[in-house]
Amino acid sequence: MLDAAEAEFSAHGFDGVTLRTIANRAGVDLALPNYYFGPKRELFNAVFIRRAELVNLWREEALMAEIEAAAPNPPTVEAIIRAYLEPMLTGPHVADQGWKNYFALVAYVNNSPGWGGRLMTEHFDPLIRKFLDALRMSLPEMSDKDLYWGYHCFSGALTLALAQTGRIDQLSGGVCHSDDLADACEHMVHFITGGFEAAQKATPAALPVRGRKRSAR
Repeated sequence: MLDAAEAEFSAHGFDGVTLRTIANRAGVDLALPNYYFGPKRELFNAVFIRRAELVNLWREEALMAEIEAAAPNPPTVEAIIRAYLEPMLTGPHVADQGWKNYFALVAYVNNSPGWGGRLMTEHFDPLIRKFLDALRMSLPEMSDKDLYWGYHCFSGALTLALAQTGRIDQLSGGVCHSDDLADACEHMVHFITGGFEAAQKATPAALPVRGRKRSAR
């Protein structure tokens, strides 16, 4: 039932799916989804949490390994970004249809005001704060404002990669493929690492005039 719900929610969103649709896809009696999970909203939560727990575990283990390997120095920015991306975007699981459905679901949730602010905050933010703390160690001169906006850009790139819409396939004329998550991962690692490192180096005096507030006269 969870697999069926995951496939339906990822394809049609929360409002485009009924418990009847899920029951039919799972080949079970209509009453069973409600019996085991409660209302549709609770089933949606259960679907989202199931793989979120695995992703968090993989990422935390990767981050801790990088911190321990670099000690007593902080890990590099690239190592932190790899610890965040590689557990999710590389490995045999990315070819599994269930994980493809889940990635599409995460992209949907992260772009939805009704869901993103709650589910992403509740299930991913505690670990994300650990990654932000690690970035603070590696980028001690970066302001919190730049750090959070940097993560915002990072999260947006990852969300689009997870959606696997096929747009980059068309735009690139087949040079890039949205379902090649390992390739997407490698390019994001270098791009996002460079973005964070450049943001730390940028000072108010070095920014264009349009990016600075004019002083009062």
